[in-house]
Amino acid sequence: MWKIVLPGISMIGVTYAFARYSFGLFLPNISSDLNLSESQAGYVGSAAYLAYTAALITASIFISKSGARHIVLLSGVTAILGMLGMAASPNFIILLLSAFIAGLGSGWISPAFSQIVVQSLTPDLQDKGNTWINTGTSVGIVLTGPAVLLFSEQWRWGYVLFAVLAFGSVWWNAAALTNKTEDSAAPARLKFGKKLLMDARFLIIASIGIGLASSIYWTFSRSYVTMVHDNTTAESAVFWIIMGAAGILGGIAGATISKLGLAKSYRLGMLTLSASLFVLTLPYQASIYLSAVLFGISFIFMTGLIIVWGTRQFPDSPFIGVSIAFFSLGIGQSIGSVIAGLLIDGTSFPFAFIAFSIAGALFVFCKIKISETKA
Repeated sequence: MWKIVLPGISMIGVTYAFARYSFGLFLPNISSDLNLSESQAGYVGSAAYLAYTAALITASIFISKSGARHIVLLSGVTAILGMLGMAASPNFIILLLSAFIAGLGSGWISPAFSQIVVQSLTPDLQDKGNTWINTGTSVGIVLTGPAVLLFSEQWRWGYVLFAVLAFGSVWWNAAALTNKTEDSAAPARLKFGKKLLMDARFLIIASIGIGLASSIYWTFSRSYVTMVHDNTTAESAVFWIIMGAAGILGGIAGATISKLGLAKSYRLGMLTLSASLFVLTLPYQASIYLSAVLFGISFIFMTGLIIVWGTRQFPDSPFIGVSIAFFSLGIGQSIGSVIAGLLIDGTSFPFAFIAFSIAGALFVFCKIKISETKA
């Protein structure tokens, strides 16, 4: 299992933590150097989310035609190009376009690896394999934390470093995921249409809720702790590292779902995610780190949960289910990132985080039901 899982963790870390979520880590310094407003920062964050959703739309087509292995490698290449573009960005427009390119890989990688897992691992290991690969986001975040200490004033070199590490991950995956990985089973084809979307409607609603609630945290949490809690660069880096380290525990999603069931696991995770936003607004230093722990665990747990949900919804074509789930997640994040930036500009950081916490809590009441869809 680990011959597939470990390179998978590294590529998820590259495409999510390095290429997408590190923008929030470097945002204070980027905003200062390029004179970005909070609204412009929200637009850049949204560009990455839009790229993510656009890639998810094409993921099933590309995987069916080119194979999951090739899409994994393509994901890494776009991450490298996007990060190098961000490193060289002289202004808001170039930064936005580079963020879009960097975000493409995160849309392709999860559906591609869900297909590789089904074709490479036995059924009893697939939930565990998928949820552990998903922890790559947290592993990457742990690595990005020290980068802000090493490159606090030179964020461009931070992106160059991430691009170099991304190249190493692409090389590893090219060696580990041979063409034989895809020989065991051919992905089934499903006709995309109204029935397919209706079967997955509860998965779609739940995923949008997760994306909406989490978007403000990924884009603005570090700005919050530096501007509202007056944390130093080192303190905010520790906050980021704690969030990433806690997220690794989200890898227990597969085992938790087996024990509690999908519905109870979803409601527990959504409540924890919403609570993490509210806790960040409390005027205590300890609350910052508690918030990081709660968010790290709950976000990785919830994204692992929708991977499991998507693969169970479409057992013959798991990449379809994961694409739909993460597409919906991306819609929530795209909308949420823009709303968060505008809300912060118009009100305040605490008001915006509390509003998003309440919005996330409302999605706890989403119905959890699987209507298994086969080719």
